[in-house]
Amino acid sequence: MDVFLVPVAADRYELYCEEPDEPEEEGAAPPEGFFKRMLHKIRGMLAEAERERRAGAPDPGEPQRSFLARMKARLMRWVAEWIAEQRLLWQLRGKDAVGLTYPEDMAEADARHVLMRSLQKDWERHRFWLIIDSIGLIGSAALILVPGPNFLGYYFLLRTGGHYLSLRGARQGLAVCRWTLEPSAPLASLRAVVDQAPDAREERVQAVAHSLRLDHFASFFQRSAVKA
Repeated sequence: MDVFLVPVAADRYELYCEEPDEPEEEGAAPPEGFFKRMLHKIRGMLAEAERERRAGAPDPGEPQRSFLARMKARLMRWVAEWIAEQRLLWQLRGKDAVGLTYPEDMAEADARHVLMRSLQKDWERHRFWLIIDSIGLIGSAALILVPGPNFLGYYFLLRTGGHYLSLRGARQGLAVCRWTLEPSAPLASLRAVVDQAPDAREERVQAVAHSLRLDHFASFFQRSAVKA
C-alpha cells in the first residue's frame, strides 16, 4: 500500500492514497454472530452508497422516483462523499507494510512525525464520534415502532460503522504497520503553488499527478488546498 504526504498549505499536510477497494464476494452468506452480521450489513450499505455516488445525478429521462427513494438516494450520495474522506484509514486495516512518499524538502524524521501525529488525531477523533454516534444509534432504535423507513437509524448505523472501521485503521497505522519512507521531488514542487488560484496551478498539479501515476490526485489536491 502506498500513502502520500501532501503539502496543502505552508504548514499543513494531508495523507492520500488510491488503494483499490476489496472486491465484494457475490452470494456470500451473512456471517454468524450479531456484531459480525451488523458489520456485514454496514459494508453492504456503504457499497450501495458508493454505487450511488458513481452513478451521479439521475437521468432526466428516467421515471420520477418516489419521495422516499429520492431521500434514500440523497442520503447514500452524502454517505459516499463521507466514505471518500475515510478510505485511507479503512484501507490500513490488515496492512503490515506501508510505503509513505513525502516531499523531499523535509527531513525523514519530520515526515514520520507528521504521519504519526495525523494518525493519532484521527484515532482520537473517531473514538470520540464512535461514542456519540453509538448513543444516537441506540436512541434511534425507538423509531422502529414508527411506520416507514428509519432514515435516522440508517444514518447512525452508517456513521457508527464508519467510525469503527476508521478507528481500526488508525490504530493499525500507529501500532502495527511498518512504514517505509521515500522522498519525492514532485510532491515538494507543490509548495510553490498552494497559494495560487486553482486555475493557475492546474497544469502543475496535473503534472505531479501524472508523475506519481495517481488518477484522482489532482481533484483531491484542488479540494484540500482550497480548504486550507
